[in-house]
Amino acid sequence: MGKGAKVFIVVLNYNGAEVIKKCLASVFKLDFPDFEVVVVDNDSVDGSLEIAKTNFSKAHFIKNEANLGFSAGNNVGIRFALERMADYVLLLNNDTEVEKDFLTRLVGAAKADEKVGITSPVIFDGLSRQIWFSGGKINWLRMKALNEREASTADCYETGFITGCAMLIKAAVFKEIGLLDEDYFLYWEDVDFSLRAKKAGFKNIVVAGSWAYHFEKSAGNLKSKTYWLVVSGLIFFKKNTPNVLKPWITGYIILRKIKNWMDIIFKRNELAPVVQKAYKDFKNVKF
Repeated sequence: MGKGAKVFIVVLNYNGAEVIKKCLASVFKLDFPDFEVVVVDNDSVDGSLEIAKTNFSKAHFIKNEANLGFSAGNNVGIRFALERMADYVLLLNNDTEVEKDFLTRLVGAAKADEKVGITSPVIFDGLSRQIWFSGGKINWLRMKALNEREASTADCYETGFITGCAMLIKAAVFKEIGLLDEDYFLYWEDVDFSLRAKKAGFKNIVVAGSWAYHFEKSAGNLKSKTYWLVVSGLIFFKKNTPNVLKPWITGYIILRKIKNWMDIIFKRNELAPVVQKAYKDFKNVKF
């Protein structure tokens, strides 16, 4: 089904002591015949790197000297994989667990169509077992990236973007469009990469029979998540908005800033100061 390909699985870890062991345990049970695991650690301080080293000595380990963020951290692992002639690179969050045939099905779908550049499993919420991601859609008018959560009867189908939670990428995609954009520290880099791949002529597809489970670790720090979603969202739309929509986006951002200002004055949202800081910090982003 998916044989005859070399896959490097890059697991980016940052303080994942609660999840990394279960993630890697599921990865090393995969039925795919030829894969290597690369754990890239973003300078964790909770002992999670040591847990991974102790329990999974077959993996490669790379320790960054600082928290480089999602794009730059994963790029370290991607470069490592490409230097070793990977045919595919799988980016996998440390707070995921996967089914045994998950990778075999992804590679099989990617090999079946040379135009396919990125494949994704259907991703379920690890706790509720409800669908968390079955495709992605960009709402340009409201500046949102939306996870679709509907089951599909198709075996494989195209989608607007693929989440970085679990994305299998052909080496040819990196050769054509480069690595993840390091202007994004956290969030929106996956949407950006998917869009760049699509513009280069590659298909982004979801493989309905491939399943993964996401135990969303980021939900525990809502202020940090909100901050980076706002900053990275502004970067994405600055870089990628079609010319015809740029006047709308400019006006929409002004309206959002007014709403944020009102939220602060009337104390309607405890996250409003975080959002305001994100708007201010975005002005200093150079790209």
